[in-house]
Amino acid sequence: MEAIQQRLNHAAQLDQHQLSPQRPGRRRGPNFKMMFKNREMQAALGSGAMMLAAWGLSGSYELVSVILYIAAYAIGGWAKAKEGVETLVKDRDLDVNLLMIAAALGAASIGYWNEGAMLIFIFALSGALESYTNERSHKDISSLIALKPETALRIQDGTVEHVAIELLQPGDLLLVKPGELLPSDGKVYKGYSAVNQASITGESVPVEKNAGDEVYAGTINGEGALYIEVTQPADNTLFSKIIKLVEEAQSEVPASQRFIEKFEGIYAKLVVLITAALILAMPLLFGSTWENAFYKAMVFLVVASPCALVASIMPVMLSSISSSARRGLLFKGGAHVENMAKTAVVAFDKTGTLTRGVPEVTDLIAAEGYEEMDILSCIAAIESQSKHPLAEAVTAKAFTAGAEQVQAEEVQSITGWGIVGKVNGILWRIGKTDVLDQDTADSSWRETRAKLESEGKTLSVIMHEDNIAGLIAMRDTVRPQAVKAVERLQELGIKVAMLTGDRKGTADVIAKETGVDFVFAELLPEQKVEKVRALREQYGHVVMVGDGVNDAPALAAATVGMGMGMSGSGTAIEVSDVVLMNDNIEEIAWSVKQSRRAARVVKQNIVFAISVITLLIAGNFITELALPLGVIGHEGSTILVILNGLRLLR
Repeated sequence: MEAIQQRLNHAAQLDQHQLSPQRPGRRRGPNFKMMFKNREMQAALGSGAMMLAAWGLSGSYELVSVILYIAAYAIGGWAKAKEGVETLVKDRDLDVNLLMIAAALGAASIGYWNEGAMLIFIFALSGALESYTNERSHKDISSLIALKPETALRIQDGTVEHVAIELLQPGDLLLVKPGELLPSDGKVYKGYSAVNQASITGESVPVEKNAGDEVYAGTINGEGALYIEVTQPADNTLFSKIIKLVEEAQSEVPASQRFIEKFEGIYAKLVVLITAALILAMPLLFGSTWENAFYKAMVFLVVASPCALVASIMPVMLSSISSSARRGLLFKGGAHVENMAKTAVVAFDKTGTLTRGVPEVTDLIAAEGYEEMDILSCIAAIESQSKHPLAEAVTAKAFTAGAEQVQAEEVQSITGWGIVGKVNGILWRIGKTDVLDQDTADSSWRETRAKLESEGKTLSVIMHEDNIAGLIAMRDTVRPQAVKAVERLQELGIKVAMLTGDRKGTADVIAKETGVDFVFAELLPEQKVEKVRALREQYGHVVMVGDGVNDAPALAAATVGMGMGMSGSGTAIEVSDVVLMNDNIEEIAWSVKQSRRAARVVKQNIVFAISVITLLIAGNFITELALPLGVIGHEGSTILVILNGLRLLR
């Protein structure tokens, strides 16, 4: 601490102009993925323009018209043809890209240039729209990567130097100027500012930061300069973990999508076989002309292709992931959106999840002849020299209550009992309540202890010399949003369980306050796993919500593991399938509703896509369905299912 203060004193002598706003370096350069998607849309629109120009010139300038049609085919179909050929060569499989290109070329071969060009145009347009959907869906989480700082201002040996964030180590002192990105996780050592944490927690309002407050890499400093003590190396910051989650989210494919992709290959081969059979059978068996048979086969090839079916799922899942990210829920992939929709039970860890995870003083009972504030001042002076969580709760209570600050001397920790020290030469002791069991102690103290312990509180006795001066009770308090979070889940027909390693009395009190359906207490980590598995066997899909290393096995055993992003351990975040970045457990019910909504949209899309394909195929065989109508019906249905998925972005 003295070393940090010395560096800070040196830094105070630096020129004031160094405090002028300056954002740390960031990765810059063109976003080639975004440029490709823009070009895809440009290619689709260019193909459409060429098609219209060729159609306008047909009849008068046939040669020019054909050249423009060829240009329309090349501009709009090149990317899709390339994808189709790559799938055929690498995977030895057919996909809808190759089917559409084959249909367009087939139409052109029998003189239906405009119909083929229209097919290419609408197919390219739907593909560009799907790319836009993916881009828009990834935006809310992928934009975090652009906020990653590359350098920091480190104070060392009386100077401020720019260093790469990879070189930062816990204990380093950083200067963060107004308007800069915070380069590392840490604690404010000195300064005051309002920090915009929207990129991490989703909070829309900047959060005030004073000395001692935690800050996160990738957040934006407000108008005040902050001196930050680094607490995490660059590769272990919360921001780095988010980026890893983003990469996983973009590559994860839900089970339904994997089934559709597998089905697409089989279905595409079947469509090609039926198309070839139509070309051969109609002239031989039904006396149709070769040209008419080929035309009808091309219409079938278009309307039977599963474009809309293939586009029914992923745009929906990505849109759901995106809208969830805006509310501080980071899904690692579409598979977890699917599973979240089937939730039957949500199991919460207690400490740090349903509760704050930090003990707070709830009661201070003074003996006759003692004043509460005097006792609080004395014991806070002693406890301030300890790092025990209960000691920190006492000092926090003294600070918020405005107790007088006094000095303690000869402070000593007594292993297995508590702590002792002198204030103004008088001995004070704070520790276990076993002294109340002695015959000399008033029985009323034992009654008070029993009452407070029945409320799930941890007690310490306060001794002034050899006299009982009072009792102090502490408890891990329930999160403000816990009751509402449980109620909202139960309104959705979901059972709520609490799994904890804490003693049964404490667990029962918290369960009563929050209104959970099931309570399982005094569990070891492996027993939590057993309870999760038992709940899955009895009720079905289980979501486990936890924050600690001891919750990691249960998070992995659940259908969906949900880790607490701000207070959770790195292990819990890595093991979990969904990260609750702002620790707001009320959002869990919303995520279930949103996932169920996504599941409904997927069903709508699949039913709609299959219905359109069935109707168009029937229309082709029962009536003379024109190729342009088949193109519009088939590709129009593809665009509609994509737009239906986009509704989830709202």
